Amino acid sequence: MSSAAAAAAANVAVIGGGISGAVCASLLAARGVAVTLFDSGRGAGGRMAQRREVMEDGTELRFDHGAPYFTVTNDEVARVVSGWEARGIVAEWKAMFACFDRATGKFTDFEKEGSAKKYVGVPGMNSICKSLCSEDGVVAKFGVTVDLSLFPRLSVMVQDIPVRPCFALMVAFSEPLAMVPVNGFSFNNSNYLSRAYCDTSKPGRSCVPPNRQSWVLHSTTEYASKVIDTIGPRKPSADALAKVAEELFREFQATGLNIPQPIFMKAHRWGSAFPAIAVGGDDKCVWDKSTKLAICGDFCASPSVEGAVLSAMRGASKILGCLNCPSGL
Repeated sequence: MSSAAAAAAANVAVIGGGISGAVCASLLAARGVAVTLFDSGRGAGGRMAQRREVMEDGTELRFDHGAPYFTVTNDEVARVVSGWEARGIVAEWKAMFACFDRATGKFTDFEKEGSAKKYVGVPGMNSICKSLCSEDGVVAKFGVTVDLSLFPRLSVMVQDIPVRPCFALMVAFSEPLAMVPVNGFSFNNSNYLSRAYCDTSKPGRSCVPPNRQSWVLHSTTEYASKVIDTIGPRKPSADALAKVAEELFREFQATGLNIPQPIFMKAHRWGSAFPAIAVGGDDKCVWDKSTKLAICGDFCASPSVEGAVLSAMRGASKILGCLNCPSGL
């Protein structure tokens, strides 16, 4: 059987519509493999999700409450991202970042244009996954829960990987924050907050009215762990999330940056936001030839969007090699 015929005869299931699953599905479909992608969520994105909220007056707000942006250092990943940029689903975020010292109340270590490029999905971080999951050859099925016990190795691995949890706070203001001269910043000397990003400063975002500003704040791992130790691993109740939102926002106001009362505020828990280790070794993925199972994700390469993409590329190559198809990856 020729490699083209082998690809045409193959049908691969991809579990998960986050960036790794979407990239893997796209690469396989581009080689003629029929792909069915399953995800328990309402749509593609995973931790690159964009949250849509509607205020009482009907105004729609959108927040990149997962990964705020990504950078690229690997040449292989850079070529893939270049293709996304050419398609218009990715753009460079020409942002100015800094570090805010909670003790002195000052911004330091300003990082301007010219450092590593920061990329964002357009018009949302989930746009990349949505686009890849809608390509020819990919059949995406959302709202479907897959029983991981059918894949013992995957089930055990997912359970055993240590993770660092995080809470995201989504806030919207009626006007820009006058005392914040940057698009994003990390916090020094804060037990609650690790970083903050201005979502409406990203390319492709719109806000009505135009001067309205949306921010996403991420908690420290220590704070998130303490909360989860108190309420348990179950999905937080609305009251628990409201308390988290209040605590994180009070810490934001305590910076002395003249933070006004928001017109919208909501917290979200990322129970497994960041893997604490990488388990893929040199392969950047876990490959079980006997069952033709490739396990991909940032937990296989590095805790980043780039790591997730690279792992997906490696996993797709393993599958294509098993099918005797030229990978071209």
